[in-house]
Amino acid sequence: MSAHIPEPIRRAGQRPAQRISSESHALQVAAELAAEFATSAAQRDRERILPFEQIERFSQSGLWAITVPRSHGGIGASWQTVAEVIRLISAADPSIGQIPQNHFGNLNLIARLASQEQQRLFFAEVLDGARLGNAGPERNGKNVLDVRTRATLDRAAGDGSYLLNGTRFYSTGALYAHWIPSRAIDDDGQPLVVYTRRDAPGVRVIDDWSSFGQRTTASGTVVFDNVRVPATQVLALKDALQQPNNIGPVSQLIQAAIDAGIAHAAVQDTIAFVTTRSRPYVDSGLERASDDPYILRDIGNLSLRLHAADALLEDAAALLDSLPAQLSFEQMAQASAAVAEAKVLSTELALLASEKLFELSGSAATLASHNLDRHWRNARVHTLHDPVRWKYFAVGNYALNGTPPPRHSWS
Repeated sequence: MSAHIPEPIRRAGQRPAQRISSESHALQVAAELAAEFATSAAQRDRERILPFEQIERFSQSGLWAITVPRSHGGIGASWQTVAEVIRLISAADPSIGQIPQNHFGNLNLIARLASQEQQRLFFAEVLDGARLGNAGPERNGKNVLDVRTRATLDRAAGDGSYLLNGTRFYSTGALYAHWIPSRAIDDDGQPLVVYTRRDAPGVRVIDDWSSFGQRTTASGTVVFDNVRVPATQVLALKDALQQPNNIGPVSQLIQAAIDAGIAHAAVQDTIAFVTTRSRPYVDSGLERASDDPYILRDIGNLSLRLHAADALLEDAAALLDSLPAQLSFEQMAQASAAVAEAKVLSTELALLASEKLFELSGSAATLASHNLDRHWRNARVHTLHDPVRWKYFAVGNYALNGTPPPRHSWS
């Protein structure tokens, strides 16, 4: 599937984004936007209407800047607040909830690894409303860590700039972005993150995302064809990734928050359908489906699992918030294991709740007019980001053998 691509998103002359004043303000704004986005989520999914208007509302609200440090004019929001914002938005529309995941991941990277000059550049951009997208893993690599995109130092230019070449896929957020970060390797095969402007010559974003779930994330292809990138837009990762950091746990926390949001939406729609539309089973002798003891049992099970998933998500975020700026490898392992536990429960609950929706609601819930299958489709697609079976392994290996989870963004 390929949709018409609008002109590159430009911010020239656009008013700056709202400034969020506090974490409670952030949650209030997120709840208001979630209520707004939910009203047309089913239609956007059914017709694959890309949410350009909603994404603009989302970033202009100031929520995309909440992790900018106070030293650079932001509020330096906690990871607990970030997770709750993502969960609220994802319960309304998980495609919209997923689009800023790499934005927040890159802001965390910039806060930890970038120079003061780079921080001033990107934090000011984000405070004004700029969105960081993503040029995802390479489609034909042997795994997600196999990077073939090259950033070649342009020695002839003599200004420290690079020429970026490569093709990336799973590029969530790139179509809506002002900046597109990409992993690359330099002339010596060392890892970099390269930040290119969305409208830079040689950048092409292709809307070829055809998945049956998370349909409007537009997580398709980005092509870099001899794109010139100034040195100020390049982060070297060689030394940084050898040190303990929170990069992987933060990435995974946001993933778990998206899945928790999907679970919330599925449970809410199940309760709404059972109480307003479902008929009692003929052998029950009941007047209302909501009095069926077997349905009550399953709703109770979903509700307690939902509370447990929320609690694990909150605990994992709180652990991340408690980490010092210079953390140890042991603290990194603890954070990764805690987030993995949250990811296991949010993954399994999102899938269970979206499946139970039909079992408990009955045949009428399968009608296309309701589009309730979007919850299962979204859960099934998003939870494939990293296999939950390996989360069990990581948690078990750490608990039993003291072996830390792998140190990358998918763990």
